[in-house]
Amino acid sequence: MDFQQLAGFAAVSITLAMTPGADWAYCISSGLRARRVAPSVAGLCAGYLVHTALIVAGLAALIAASPGLLTGLTLAGAAYLLWLGISTMRSWRGAGFTDGSTTPVPAAGAEAEPAGAEGSGSSGSGSVALAVRAPVRSRRAVERREFLKGLGTSGTNPKALLLYLALIPQFVDPAAALALPLQSLVLGLSHFGVSVLVYTLVALGARRLLRSRPAAARAVTLASGILMVCVALVLLGERLLLLA
Repeated sequence: MDFQQLAGFAAVSITLAMTPGADWAYCISSGLRARRVAPSVAGLCAGYLVHTALIVAGLAALIAASPGLLTGLTLAGAAYLLWLGISTMRSWRGAGFTDGSTTPVPAAGAEAEPAGAEGSGSSGSGSVALAVRAPVRSRRAVERREFLKGLGTSGTNPKALLLYLALIPQFVDPAAALALPLQSLVLGLSHFGVSVLVYTLVALGARRLLRSRPAAARAVTLASGILMVCVALVLLGERLLLLA
């Protein structure tokens, strides 16, 4: 593998990452609703690491050659995208922040804790510590959920796996000193890096442009959900046509 091959793969990888699809839809919706976009982007790109691992281990070819396994993956991916798309569409009314801020507003009915309510001594310190730790645990749970959603979006997408299977072998060199599995790993990691950059820019761009525009944010959120549902239906339709 030489620099020319890597440059060619990088160009194709950038083109693929910049093509709007389910990944873009998830990035945009995440940029509008999440405090941090890193967990969502990390989850999406981790899905491509899964595909890379399958290629390196030689399992991707087995999945592609097995109609039953490929159908199962397609059904799982389509069902997940349907669920995620419908969930996004249902949340469109709350998309965006009317004041352009990213600071959450306390829930209705919540009142500030009066001064001195923490008491004194060790019991008061314990109450304060618990009050501090609870939001941290809640934030971590949300970020973990965002990561898993991203992982499910890309990791269960059979088109991404088949694309890897068709694309990567075109850029490996059997005569190179580096073993073929390691060449595949290098290419997969290259696409991972490109995806991290592009998806982060998409998510942050959506946040910057739409957070202070509630009407536009709601419209884009609704469109993102519709796009996910359409991708899911296309996956199902293509698979049903192949099985017919």
